[in-house]
Amino acid sequence: MPPKRISKGTRMSQAVVHGGLVWLSGQIGDPTDDLAGQTRSCLQKVEDLLQQAGSSKSHIIKMEIWLADLRDFDAMNTIYEAWLDRENPPARATCEARVRADGTLIEIVATAALVEDSIYNQD
Repeated sequence: MPPKRISKGTRMSQAVVHGGLVWLSGQIGDPTDDLAGQTRSCLQKVEDLLQQAGSSKSHIIKMEIWLADLRDFDAMNTIYEAWLDRENPPARATCEARVRADGTLIEIVATAALVEDSIYNQD
């Protein structure tokens, strides 16, 4: 079965579903927002895309969080931990990187398993 692409654009898809997994592209918030606003926006986009793909934040296997400034680690974690399904925490990496030059402070990438009864899990 070929991969299923969600929110496909000319450069990339926002999510790709294949082999029982969902891979999300990096999600960013509004670069005019502060770190808290960008973090909340990224996490909401992750949650929305996973739902469209037939998954949920409880099924996230791995998250990669890229911060423009690692000094924002604790502030980001406060928001992340409030959003997280504490019964099903994913593996996670957080790194500092120049995300984008437009004021973007955070980018989040996620990989998740499909919910068993997802339409994408059926042949």
